[in-house]
Amino acid sequence: MEQCASVEREVDKVLQKFLTYGQHCEQSLEELLHYVGQLRAELASAALQGTPLSATLSLVMSQCCRKIKDTVQKLASDHKDIHSSVSRVGKAIDRNFDSEICGIVSDAVWDSREKQQQILQMAIVEHLYQQGMLSVAEELCQESTLNVDLDFKQPFLELNRILEALHEQDLGPALEWAVSHRQRLLELNSSLEFKLHRLHFIRLLAGGPEKQLEALSYARHFQPFARLHQREIQVMMGSLVYLRLGLEKSPYCHLLDNSHWAEICETFTRDACSLLGLSVESPLSVSFASGCVALPVLMNIKAVIEQRQCTGVWSHKDELPIEIELGMKCWYHSVFACPILRQQTSDSNPPIKLICGHVISRDALNKLINGGKLKCPYCPMEQNPADGKRIIF
Repeated sequence: MEQCASVEREVDKVLQKFLTYGQHCEQSLEELLHYVGQLRAELASAALQGTPLSATLSLVMSQCCRKIKDTVQKLASDHKDIHSSVSRVGKAIDRNFDSEICGIVSDAVWDSREKQQQILQMAIVEHLYQQGMLSVAEELCQESTLNVDLDFKQPFLELNRILEALHEQDLGPALEWAVSHRQRLLELNSSLEFKLHRLHFIRLLAGGPEKQLEALSYARHFQPFARLHQREIQVMMGSLVYLRLGLEKSPYCHLLDNSHWAEICETFTRDACSLLGLSVESPLSVSFASGCVALPVLMNIKAVIEQRQCTGVWSHKDELPIEIELGMKCWYHSVFACPILRQQTSDSNPPIKLICGHVISRDALNKLINGGKLKCPYCPMEQNPADGKRIIF
């Protein structure tokens, strides 16, 4: 991150110079235009009176031309100084980052170039759809001749349509969606529908005493949620007592907090993505963030591999030469590393549970077989290797 901060400081300097230059350029040109305008008015006045050009006016014209030339030269000189600052940004990037990132792994690890390009384009399109940049995604599909099925687009279109409505504090589309998916949301133990009804009820409360009857009538929507959200429903019913005095001055003023809208957007995005089989964060952003963490480690590993001339260490597509810690945020599924061989298990080398309860990899099991018998490396129990059971996490 220190490398990024170093480059960012250079970029900030350039942006500040651009800002200062823009302000100075605008001020200088305005002064010059004002000066030329005054001189033009004097010349027009002299022409109307039919008087010949005086020596004083001629001198002023010469001074005006010289001032214009000096101002233009000064602005051009200042602009050249910005060029040097911009070039320093490029030097900072070259100094802090390895320009040969693509050479960290051999080309044999990846698929063909056409396949790489197609996968990357698809990842970018999915990211744009998930961020709501629908027109940009469509333009990219057209220019890259990438065919995207309507079935792929539809979940993103629906998700963004409802989120746009929520950002405008329109609960209708979200409530309609939650009701139509009620059973599946209950299977996820989601409280989305209740939170939407609660927010609608709070909007009615914010309308004051005139909305009291409507709020009481709407409260019937809470009946299916009474068992799981009894306390929250009691709080909302209790707030009705202070409706005539004003909720903003009551113990229930927290109900009017605008943070409820941000919370409902997050809840809807999380539950809708879970229901639609989408990730809350786009795969592209997750891959980029993970790559930023892993890249420095891989660069060090590349240097070690080249130094020790053991280029054959890393040649598989589905594994890295070492384990890289990306943090809890990037834990999406369970993994098992064999305690004997210190290798992560895979489909071709799955984890095997022995009769004694200890778990090792299949490769380790095969290496420990002696005379048709297997002795557990952790306890003295001897057993038949065929009695081992494959474990699926």
